[in-house]
Amino acid sequence: MNSLGLLGQRRFGPIFWTQFFGAFNDNLFKNALVLLVAFKVTSEAESGILVNLAAGLFILPFFLFSPLAGQLSDKYDKTRIIRFTKVAELVIMALGGIGLVLGNIPYLLVILFLMGSHSAFFGPAKYSILPQHLHSDELTAGNGLVEMGTFLAILLGTSTAGVLMQYGVQPVTVGVILLAVLGVATTMLIPSAPATDPTLKINWNPFTETMNLARIASKPQSVFLSIMGISWYWFFGATVLAQLPNFTKYCLHGHESVVTFLLAIFSLSVGLGAGLCTYLSRSDVELGLVPIGALGLSLFAADLFLLDYGVAPTELRTIAGLFADRDVLPIFRILFDLSALGVAGSLFIVPLYAMVQHRAEERVMSRVIAANNVFNGVFMVASAVTTMLLYRAGLTTVGIFAVLAATNLAVATYVFAQVPEFALRFGLWILASTIYDLRYKGRDHFPRHGAALIVANHVSFIDWLIITAACRRPVRFVMDHRIFATPVLGFVFRLCKAIPIAPAKEDAAIKEAAFARISEALRDDQVVCIFPEGGITRDGNIMPFRSGVERILARDQVPVIPMALVGLWGSFFSRKSGSAMGTMPKPSRRTIECHIGEPLGGAPSAADLEHAVRSLADEPALSSRRSA
Repeated sequence: MNSLGLLGQRRFGPIFWTQFFGAFNDNLFKNALVLLVAFKVTSEAESGILVNLAAGLFILPFFLFSPLAGQLSDKYDKTRIIRFTKVAELVIMALGGIGLVLGNIPYLLVILFLMGSHSAFFGPAKYSILPQHLHSDELTAGNGLVEMGTFLAILLGTSTAGVLMQYGVQPVTVGVILLAVLGVATTMLIPSAPATDPTLKINWNPFTETMNLARIASKPQSVFLSIMGISWYWFFGATVLAQLPNFTKYCLHGHESVVTFLLAIFSLSVGLGAGLCTYLSRSDVELGLVPIGALGLSLFAADLFLLDYGVAPTELRTIAGLFADRDVLPIFRILFDLSALGVAGSLFIVPLYAMVQHRAEERVMSRVIAANNVFNGVFMVASAVTTMLLYRAGLTTVGIFAVLAATNLAVATYVFAQVPEFALRFGLWILASTIYDLRYKGRDHFPRHGAALIVANHVSFIDWLIITAACRRPVRFVMDHRIFATPVLGFVFRLCKAIPIAPAKEDAAIKEAAFARISEALRDDQVVCIFPEGGITRDGNIMPFRSGVERILARDQVPVIPMALVGLWGSFFSRKSGSAMGTMPKPSRRTIECHIGEPLGGAPSAADLEHAVRSLADEPALSSRRSA
């Protein structure tokens, strides 16, 4: 289905619009307050502190209330939770309207805190309901649409705040109440999402439950580090967005209408990036886009620091004035950098959200999302505090962008080193977007959780890459020990925790150590892949499977996933010409297929597994070929 077609589906459309109206409302109210503060203060430092204080108060409840919110969304129907939070939003917005009329900033900051509290309870239900209503191959599209809708709502909320505030606070009051009513109405169309852990006993202590959430989210490691990556993105994004008023006033010397214009550019680019992410990922959970996004965030934030913004004009520039002064102000480069930051952010965060939803256990999904929200809250509060300290230390707004760019590069390098899957998926994405057309059959047969043993035919030197692309979970490959001696591949396989193996007659100790490590990995609920033929085919046909697989299954009876690789024979990486990679590859794009069979239980024999792989490859049995 086309990703936009999800908007017409009841299982997704009402969730999307509920989120859209909520984000619209948050930003209409919040930015009315921010604009009120930013342009009534003469000092850059004082303005920066007040704006970031408001941002911090909005985010603080995510840290305080997410532990309880996650438990409630796992224990009860998520749709009921969503409806309750939207009714609460209506009450909060009515109180907020009173605060706007009174013009009492301390009171409005309290309302901002209550808005954050509402969002803290809405978040776990909103994200954990998606895997219940969407198929696994729709998660990226669903998250992309939510991301796109959210930033479009940010754009509309902010621009509407700028327009309505010109006519006073009364129109804003009417607007926030009307949007809250629309949010309540759309929740009535959301289908039921039954509790995933109805027997859960609620822990009301936010501190002990926070520790419990961290424990739940720590496995698998890829989920935990993805949560860290998402949280870092919100640190980055919150810092950039909170500085836009100061960036406009003190760098571009622009009128307050320019803030809305810049936010519109940024928000539209985030939406564009979300759509681009869905297209580039081919509706898959494509982690290969994450390194591209991370690099873009650092590159374009650094460029904003390096620009020469020229001499301040005598009067603040309007939007038209920005372009009129383009000879002294590099406005097109500034707009490009802001747009590229938005696109890069979507490429970074959309696949991470999809991976968390795909790999987290369904029973605790809301608590994993709650853990994500806790860490998001911590990082965004840290963003506000850090930014205030940097202003106190004498840094300018563009100086903060430079610090952000350098820190992002360090964080991304650490995460990618800890989870090499990101870099591998990036290489795979390049491969699949250029010389190979990768296609998969039977991916739904692959288990989302628990131990599994993959057995596949061995056709080329990149079989492991194709299998990595086919599996949405990290895979531990059992590889010939000699390949670990090569400088580049050896480093890659050690980084991916591949398991070296050798024939007993060559090195019995390595062989025994390999079987021990395979057993350890399976008992740790990991996925292991072996090539039972014992070598790469030299004639394109599947060779007899060896008995080593039977020894593995005798020790650990886990589900066995048969896979057949089709189309790699004759490729640059196969041995069709005698030796692989000996001739230049043909310019035409080759279609590669990975056929995944249903899991086999018990302890199937090597012959049974060979037959299963041959059937998937549509290749006759060895005896049939010989008789023919």
